[in-house]
Amino acid sequence: MSPEGELALRRRADAPRTTYPNLPSTLPAEGFFVPAGPRRDLVSELLPADSFRGIVGKRFGPDATEEAVSVARNVELMDQAAVRRALTRIAHEIVERNKGVAHVVLAGVRTRGVYLARRLAERLREIEGQEVPVGVVDVTLYRDDLTYLRPSGDPLVQGTDFPVPIEGKVVVLVDDVLYTGRTARAAMEAVISRGRPAAIQLAVLVDRGHRELPIRPDFVGKNVPTSRDERVYVELVEVDGRDLVTLREARHGQGLKAADVSDDRGGGEE
Repeated sequence: MSPEGELALRRRADAPRTTYPNLPSTLPAEGFFVPAGPRRDLVSELLPADSFRGIVGKRFGPDATEEAVSVARNVELMDQAAVRRALTRIAHEIVERNKGVAHVVLAGVRTRGVYLARRLAERLREIEGQEVPVGVVDVTLYRDDLTYLRPSGDPLVQGTDFPVPIEGKVVVLVDDVLYTGRTARAAMEAVISRGRPAAIQLAVLVDRGHRELPIRPDFVGKNVPTSRDERVYVELVEVDGRDLVTLREARHGQGLKAADVSDDRGGGEE
């Protein structure tokens, strides 16, 4: 071995070892997750189990592969305060873009988009001292992937309704998550079927990317880079009892169905 190689080995042997003083001497069978694989000897981290869910099996042999382990990640993206700040910022941006709210009509996409639109209306009233009408948009009959989303049974249609005429108005569509863009396109068609607005703008709480249509939001609460194996879940006080946005990763070997990746009007995908 060359002198340089011997020096590298000595440095590695003398390097301080990572210790975990807070870990119990005996780990519970399901308390921690140790990544398995051919290079397991290089793993130097023990990850708390509450960061990962859905572990398959309790014992991993030295020859186990990482593909044999099923992990579902759950990451908090926005808490109640973050959601509130995002909506306040979007409200100010709507005022700035439209030079006030005199001609603005909000349109919430069922289900959670409706509650977000109502919250935005409250903030716009606080900022401008003026009431902003809030309509409700049901995109069910305007989606181009309805067959894939509901392969059996008739779709539940709740209707699109505006409290004022939208002719010549600026209609701001409001939804929780922007994903493929198919729901946004369907929402635009639903709006146009009720009149001819001067403009249609799009406001979303979360933009997760992966667009399939050339649609870009005008107002975004948070941009979240994601993979197609992940889902963004939006919980709101009005529906779920709390405000929380989380990112969850699908387990290995459990691919998402069309309904999961295209739309979830009760969980937050668009």
